[in-house]
Amino acid sequence: MRQLTSNEIKARALELGFDKAGIARAEPLSSESADLYEWLNRSFHGKMGYMAREPEKRLDPRALLPSAKSVVSVALNYFRQGKHSDIDGVGKISRYAWGDDYHDVLREKLKSLLEWIQERDPLVEGKICIDSSPAMDKAWAVRAGLGWIGKHTNLITKELGSWVFLGELLLSIELEYDNFIEPDHCGTCTACLEACPTNALIEPYQIDATKCISYGTIELRDQELPESIAPHLESWVFGCDICQDVCPWTRFSRETREQRFAPRGDLLAPSLVELEQITDEEFSRRFRGSPIKRAKASGLRRNARSASGKYKMKKDNDGSTSD
Repeated sequence: MRQLTSNEIKARALELGFDKAGIARAEPLSSESADLYEWLNRSFHGKMGYMAREPEKRLDPRALLPSAKSVVSVALNYFRQGKHSDIDGVGKISRYAWGDDYHDVLREKLKSLLEWIQERDPLVEGKICIDSSPAMDKAWAVRAGLGWIGKHTNLITKELGSWVFLGELLLSIELEYDNFIEPDHCGTCTACLEACPTNALIEPYQIDATKCISYGTIELRDQELPESIAPHLESWVFGCDICQDVCPWTRFSRETREQRFAPRGDLLAPSLVELEQITDEEFSRRFRGSPIKRAKASGLRRNARSASGKYKMKKDNDGSTSD
């Protein structure tokens, strides 16, 4: 049986709708290990406890698939035209969450790629990884030549900027590996660091997630947002795109071909009042199949309240933290 080539696998990935694909050897991420442990030791992951669990699985793909020999890294463009509103009373939602949940879209495409490979070689073992799996997506994308990690800690591609979702397919077969590593093209630019309203980017290539608006509005389950975030939301109620919006590489953004990332309803300009008052039932109905469901209804209400300025009013009035 003829083994599939790297070029055939990458070509199939592009046929399935991915915008970039590369292949790296499945081996321990030794050079990235020190950075991960330092980040965790400085507690920059905050209350994202899952980041500190079993870090060895993040650093060695063979901990996820013992037979792994190759890592197919893919990038999927999600950029959609449209600008966030600066009108009072209107919230802002990160561009990545305007459409359907990217986990479902990436998983479907990677599943199709794995099935295509196994149809041609049934002995191939594979495992699909997206960011819900303990795999270091950005590190593998760099090793596969897809782009470089910018000063805002997101992967940047020369063709699409940083508006890409990343995923991996671990395979049990040896392939030809991409040896090209994209150089760092950030140069002396510090636009992202200067634009971050909470100073979460404490230095180039280093983020303190506990100060990040995305962390606060998505991951944090506290009844109120911390002082380091709440007064600086600038109307963001789910995620934040500021560091990506100001990046010069954004000028290369182009419209995604994936129709499932088309904006849903009024997510380009959601009413803060409506989000403050959304019921659990309405939240479940409205955001079914959306990344926004991760924030939960209580989190979205909290975020909208803070974004509308009521966080400060509440603190000034009674200092309470009730929902």
